[in-house]
Amino acid sequence: MAFFGKDQRVAYTPYGGRESASDRAARRRRSQGHHRSAAAADRQGQAWEDAERARQDRGSWWRR
Repeated sequence: MAFFGKDQRVAYTPYGGRESASDRAARRRRSQGHHRSAAAADRQGQAWEDAERARQDRGSWWRR
């Protein structure tokens, strides 16, 4: 008797129902993409803050 459709997938479950290493790596790459862009945004914000503080500390002739 042959398995059809869903029955065939149920009959063969690779890795005993656990996530494969390649699926786990792909999931981590997807989730770390957000973290990388968040880290870049943090660095950009910090650079802006440093530049703004330096600009304000520089002052002008009327602030001396």
